[in-house]
Amino acid sequence: MSIVERLRAAGCVFAEEEAALLQEAARDAEHLEDLVRQRVDGLPLEHAVGWALFCGQRIVVAKGVFVPRHRTELLVDLATDLKPATVVDLCCGSGAVGAVLQHRLPAATVYAADIDPVAVACARKNLMNVFEGDLFDALPAHLKGAIDVVVANVPYVPTDDIRFMPPEARDHEARVALDGGEDGLEVLRRVATQAATWLRPGGHLLSETSERQAPAALAAFTAAGLDAELVTSEDTNAVVSRR
Repeated sequence: MSIVERLRAAGCVFAEEEAALLQEAARDAEHLEDLVRQRVDGLPLEHAVGWALFCGQRIVVAKGVFVPRHRTELLVDLATDLKPATVVDLCCGSGAVGAVLQHRLPAATVYAADIDPVAVACARKNLMNVFEGDLFDALPAHLKGAIDVVVANVPYVPTDDIRFMPPEARDHEARVALDGGEDGLEVLRRVATQAATWLRPGGHLLSETSERQAPAALAAFTAAGLDAELVTSEDTNAVVSRR
Protein backbone atom coordinates (compact mmCIF):
# COMPACT_ATOMS: atom_id res chain seq x y z
CA MET A 1 0.00 0.00 0.00
CA SER A 2 1.38 3.43 -0.94
CA ILE A 3 1.85 6.26 1.55
CA VAL A 4 -1.11 8.12 0.08
CA GLU A 5 -3.32 5.04 0.39
CA ARG A 6 -2.24 4.48 3.99
CA LEU A 7 -2.99 8.09 4.89
CA ARG A 8 -6.33 8.04 3.11
CA ALA A 9 -7.29 4.82 4.92
CA ALA A 10 -6.47 6.55 8.20
CA GLY A 11 -8.93 9.32 7.38
CA CYS A 12 -6.54 12.01 6.12
CA VAL A 13 -8.64 14.09 3.74
CA PHE A 14 -5.66 15.71 2.01
CA ALA A 15 -3.62 12.52 1.76
CA GLU A 16 -1.61 13.54 -1.30
CA GLU A 17 -0.53 16.85 0.21
CA GLU A 18 0.29 15.22 3.53
CA ALA A 19 2.36 12.51 1.86
CA ALA A 20 4.42 15.17 0.08
CA LEU A 21 5.04 17.05 3.33
CA LEU A 22 6.05 13.89 5.18
CA GLN A 23 8.47 12.99 2.39
CA GLU A 24 9.94 16.50 2.54
CA ALA A 25 10.43 16.23 6.31
CA ALA A 26 11.98 12.74 6.27
CA ARG A 27 15.74 12.35 6.57
CA ASP A 28 15.73 8.94 4.94
CA ALA A 29 13.43 6.01 4.12
CA GLU A 30 13.42 4.70 7.69
CA HIS A 31 12.53 8.11 9.07
CA LEU A 32 9.77 8.47 6.48
CA GLU A 33 8.25 5.17 7.53
CA ASP A 34 8.31 6.31 11.15
CA LEU A 35 6.62 9.62 10.28
CA VAL A 36 3.93 7.89 8.23
CA ARG A 37 3.28 5.40 11.01
CA GLN A 38 2.93 8.18 13.58
CA ARG A 39 0.57 10.13 11.33
CA VAL A 40 -1.56 7.06 10.66
CA ASP A 41 -1.70 6.51 14.43
CA GLY A 42 -3.17 10.01 14.86
CA LEU A 43 -0.22 12.32 15.46
CA PRO A 44 -1.07 15.78 14.07
CA LEU A 45 0.65 16.45 10.77
CA GLU A 46 2.26 19.57 12.21
CA HIS A 47 3.85 17.56 15.01
CA ALA A 48 5.07 14.98 12.52
CA VAL A 49 6.75 17.44 10.16
CA GLY A 50 7.76 19.85 12.94
CA TRP A 51 6.10 23.01 11.66
CA ALA A 52 2.77 24.68 10.94
CA LEU A 53 1.86 27.28 8.32
CA PHE A 54 0.43 30.34 10.07
CA CYS A 55 -0.20 33.67 8.35
CA GLY A 56 1.93 32.41 5.48
CA GLN A 57 4.91 31.75 7.76
CA ARG A 58 6.40 28.40 8.80
CA ILE A 59 6.30 28.13 12.59
CA VAL A 60 8.27 25.45 14.44
CA VAL A 61 5.83 23.26 16.40
CA ALA A 62 7.19 20.60 18.76
CA LYS A 63 5.27 17.52 19.85
CA GLY A 64 2.82 18.31 22.64
CA VAL A 65 2.65 22.00 21.76
CA PHE A 66 -0.58 23.69 20.71
CA VAL A 67 -0.84 23.87 16.92
CA PRO A 68 -1.70 27.43 15.78
CA ARG A 69 -5.17 27.66 14.23
CA HIS A 70 -6.19 29.59 11.16
CA ARG A 71 -8.88 31.45 13.14
CA THR A 72 -6.21 33.04 15.34
CA GLU A 73 -4.95 35.00 12.34
CA LEU A 74 -7.67 37.53 13.22
CA LEU A 75 -5.74 38.38 16.39
CA VAL A 76 -2.59 38.96 14.37
CA ASP A 77 -4.36 41.18 11.84
CA LEU A 78 -5.94 43.31 14.57
CA ALA A 79 -2.66 43.68 16.43
CA THR A 80 -0.83 44.56 13.22
CA ASP A 81 -3.32 47.34 12.45
CA LEU A 82 -2.53 48.96 15.81
CA LYS A 83 1.16 49.33 14.84
CA PRO A 84 2.41 48.81 18.40
CA ALA A 85 5.97 49.45 19.52
CA THR A 86 5.79 46.90 22.36
CA VAL A 87 3.83 43.66 22.07
CA VAL A 88 3.31 40.68 24.39
CA ASP A 89 2.14 37.30 23.10
CA LEU A 90 0.62 35.81 26.26
CA CYS A 91 -0.14 32.07 26.49
CA CYS A 92 2.10 31.96 23.45
CA GLY A 93 2.34 28.22 22.81
CA SER A 94 4.69 27.90 19.85
CA GLY A 95 5.04 31.68 19.72
CA ALA A 96 3.27 31.80 16.36
CA VAL A 97 1.43 35.06 17.02
CA GLY A 98 4.53 36.81 18.31
CA ALA A 99 6.72 35.49 15.49
CA VAL A 100 4.38 36.75 12.78
CA LEU A 101 3.99 40.13 14.50
CA GLN A 102 7.77 40.45 14.72
CA HIS A 103 7.98 39.72 11.00
CA ARG A 104 5.24 42.22 10.14
CA LEU A 105 6.46 44.89 12.58
CA PRO A 106 10.26 44.66 12.53
CA ALA A 107 10.65 47.86 14.55
CA ALA A 108 8.50 46.53 17.39
CA THR A 109 9.82 44.78 20.49
CA VAL A 110 7.94 41.51 20.91
CA TYR A 111 7.82 39.45 24.10
CA ALA A 112 6.13 36.11 24.67
CA ALA A 113 5.27 33.98 27.69
CA ASP A 114 3.78 30.61 28.52
CA ILE A 115 3.46 28.45 31.62
CA ASP A 116 4.38 25.23 29.76
CA PRO A 117 8.17 24.67 29.59
CA VAL A 118 7.81 22.54 26.45
CA ALA A 119 5.96 25.37 24.72
CA VAL A 120 8.55 27.91 25.90
CA ALA A 121 11.40 25.83 24.47
CA CYS A 122 9.52 25.59 21.18
CA ALA A 123 8.66 29.30 21.07
CA ARG A 124 12.32 30.19 21.54
CA LYS A 125 12.96 28.59 18.15
CA ASN A 126 10.54 31.04 16.57
CA LEU A 127 11.34 34.33 18.30
CA MET A 128 13.46 35.97 20.98
CA ASN A 129 12.34 37.27 24.38
CA VAL A 130 10.30 34.25 25.47
CA PHE A 131 9.66 33.79 29.20
CA GLU A 132 8.31 30.92 31.28
CA GLY A 133 5.72 31.54 33.97
CA ASP A 134 2.09 32.16 34.84
CA LEU A 135 0.62 34.89 32.64
CA PHE A 136 2.03 38.36 33.41
CA ASP A 137 4.17 37.00 36.27
CA ALA A 138 6.54 35.64 33.61
CA LEU A 139 7.32 39.08 32.18
CA PRO A 140 10.16 41.44 33.11
CA ALA A 141 9.03 44.04 35.65
CA HIS A 142 10.03 46.96 33.43
CA LEU A 143 7.09 46.16 31.13
CA LYS A 144 4.53 47.16 33.77
CA GLY A 145 2.54 50.06 32.40
CA ALA A 146 4.54 50.06 29.17
CA ILE A 147 2.91 47.49 26.85
CA ASP A 148 1.07 48.78 23.78
CA VAL A 149 -0.67 45.52 22.87
CA VAL A 150 -1.20 42.23 24.68
CA VAL A 151 -2.36 39.42 22.42
CA ALA A 152 -3.65 36.57 24.58
CA ASN A 153 -4.84 33.40 22.87
CA VAL A 154 -5.79 31.90 26.22
CA PRO A 155 -7.09 28.34 26.65
CA TYR A 156 -10.88 28.66 26.40
CA VAL A 157 -12.30 25.17 26.07
CA PRO A 158 -14.58 24.33 29.04
CA THR A 159 -13.08 21.45 31.02
CA ASP A 160 -15.98 19.11 30.37
CA ASP A 161 -15.89 19.82 26.62
CA ILE A 162 -12.30 18.72 26.08
CA ARG A 163 -13.46 15.13 25.65
CA PHE A 164 -15.45 16.22 22.57
CA MET A 165 -12.44 17.75 20.81
CA PRO A 166 -10.84 16.00 17.83
CA PRO A 167 -8.33 13.36 18.99
CA GLU A 168 -5.47 15.23 17.31
CA ALA A 169 -5.97 18.08 19.78
CA ARG A 170 -7.30 16.17 22.76
CA ASP A 171 -4.62 13.50 22.76
CA HIS A 172 -1.59 15.36 21.43
CA GLU A 173 -1.72 18.96 22.68
CA ALA A 174 -0.93 19.93 26.26
CA ARG A 175 -4.08 20.11 28.37
CA VAL A 176 -2.90 23.39 29.88
CA ALA A 177 -3.15 24.90 26.38
CA LEU A 178 -6.80 23.82 26.03
CA ASP A 179 -8.47 23.83 29.45
CA GLY A 180 -10.17 27.11 30.26
CA GLY A 181 -11.90 25.89 33.41
CA GLU A 182 -15.57 25.23 34.11
CA ASP A 183 -16.95 27.74 31.59
CA GLY A 184 -13.80 28.12 29.52
CA LEU A 185 -13.16 31.70 30.63
CA GLU A 186 -11.19 31.32 33.85
CA VAL A 187 -7.85 32.24 32.27
CA LEU A 188 -9.36 35.07 30.25
CA ARG A 189 -10.78 36.62 33.42
CA ARG A 190 -7.36 36.49 35.08
CA VAL A 191 -5.75 38.13 32.06
CA ALA A 192 -8.40 40.86 31.94
CA THR A 193 -8.04 41.55 35.66
CA GLN A 194 -4.26 41.90 35.48
CA ALA A 195 -3.99 43.67 32.14
CA ALA A 196 -4.56 47.25 33.28
CA THR A 197 -1.40 47.12 35.40
CA TRP A 198 0.71 46.14 32.42
CA LEU A 199 -0.81 48.12 29.56
CA ARG A 200 0.27 51.68 28.93
CA PRO A 201 -2.55 54.26 28.94
CA GLY A 202 -4.50 53.64 25.75
CA GLY A 203 -3.02 50.17 25.33
CA HIS A 204 -4.98 47.24 23.95
CA LEU A 205 -5.79 43.70 25.06
CA LEU A 206 -6.84 41.28 22.32
CA SER A 207 -8.14 37.84 23.28
CA GLU A 208 -9.80 35.10 21.23
CA THR A 209 -12.93 33.34 22.46
CA SER A 210 -15.67 31.26 20.87
CA GLU A 211 -18.84 32.84 19.52
CA ARG A 212 -20.87 31.15 22.25
CA GLN A 213 -18.64 32.61 24.97
CA ALA A 214 -18.55 36.11 23.50
CA PRO A 215 -21.12 37.78 25.81
CA ALA A 216 -19.42 36.37 28.94
CA ALA A 217 -16.00 37.37 27.62
CA LEU A 218 -17.20 40.91 27.06
CA ALA A 219 -18.61 40.96 30.57
CA ALA A 220 -15.26 39.79 31.94
CA PHE A 221 -13.49 42.71 30.28
CA THR A 222 -16.09 45.14 31.58
CA ALA A 223 -15.85 43.74 35.10
CA ALA A 224 -12.08 44.31 34.96
CA GLY A 225 -12.64 47.96 34.11
CA LEU A 226 -11.78 47.64 30.43
CA ASP A 227 -13.84 49.23 27.69
CA ALA A 228 -14.32 46.43 25.20
CA GLU A 229 -15.93 45.40 21.95
CA LEU A 230 -16.38 42.19 20.00
CA VAL A 231 -14.77 41.75 16.61
CA THR A 232 -15.80 38.77 14.52
CA SER A 233 -14.49 37.21 11.34
CA GLU A 234 -17.06 35.76 8.96
CA ASP A 235 -14.40 33.42 7.57
CA THR A 236 -13.38 31.86 10.88
CA ASN A 237 -16.14 32.75 13.38
CA ALA A 238 -13.35 33.99 15.62
CA VAL A 239 -14.30 36.47 18.31
CA VAL A 240 -11.91 38.91 19.91
CA SER A 241 -12.48 41.05 22.98
CA ARG A 242 -10.64 44.32 22.46
CA ARG A 243 -9.96 47.19 24.80
